[in-house]
Amino acid sequence: MRLSTVILPIYRWHEHGREVWRRAEELGFHAAYTYDHLSWRTFRDGPWFGAVPTLTAAAAVTERIRLGTLVTSPNFRHPVTLAKDLMTLDDVSGGRVVMGVGAGGTGFDATVLGQEAWTPRERASRFGEFVGLLDRLLTQGSVTERGTYYAAEEARNIPGCVQRPRLPFAIAATGPRGLALAARYGQAWVTTGDDSLYAEGTPEQSRAAIRGQVERLGAACEAAGRDPGELERILLTGFTPDRNTPLESVDAFVDFAGRHAELGITEIVLHRPIPDSDFAADLGVYERIATEGLAQLGG
Repeated sequence: MRLSTVILPIYRWHEHGREVWRRAEELGFHAAYTYDHLSWRTFRDGPWFGAVPTLTAAAAVTERIRLGTLVTSPNFRHPVTLAKDLMTLDDVSGGRVVMGVGAGGTGFDATVLGQEAWTPRERASRFGEFVGLLDRLLTQGSVTERGTYYAAEEARNIPGCVQRPRLPFAIAATGPRGLALAARYGQAWVTTGDDSLYAEGTPEQSRAAIRGQVERLGAACEAAGRDPGELERILLTGFTPDRNTPLESVDAFVDFAGRHAELGITEIVLHRPIPDSDFAADLGVYERIATEGLAQLGG
């Protein structure tokens, strides 16, 4: 089991941001991720910085911790420009970058460029094309491709990623088309649980749902001729019915993580606490979990 954190991009770099990211490395987290949105829910009217510049700055002040998006989506990104940014970030970090990517949702990012929100079918279709083109862009020096939604004309990404053949993709998906993408292109898979259980579900129902997702991921891998064990299975906490439980105490975290390890989850991601928000928690408990939690699990 690995333990990682997600740091929302809300901190001015020279006031708090630099130390927040350094501290994540000091605490021993496997990875530190950030959201790749232009704004997000209750944080919409407060400070919110860009994901790629934030991760680039974090790469410059850390040495070992892996860094990534959790997650990027096609809502306001294009594969050609994103590939150039990711290649550069992988270079700056010395090959420590992982790109979490999902289909996107219907929140603020979906219409911020002035477009109508895409239907679920169109989001899924765009997602598949987006990931496939991004894979080519990060593994080939020059790419020309014309798809239904995205195109590249002699797009060059030289010298390519530090990580070969490219930096890893962590694909967030629960539906059949997304799981097939994870099986084909992913080095990791990301879930937040079952959204339909967020408000009124029980922890037991949530774990059953995640078990089903892991099983469907395995079936998708087998259909693609791939060993399911090749993919890390990441749970981003904070969106299950027991969303507050992992940060209540070290013991509560150990119990939560152990139960999800039994389902096949290999990496748990905790939000760094943010006072007066959906992610409010005791910072001291969070830090103790980072330094003591996995030891109690035997990780």
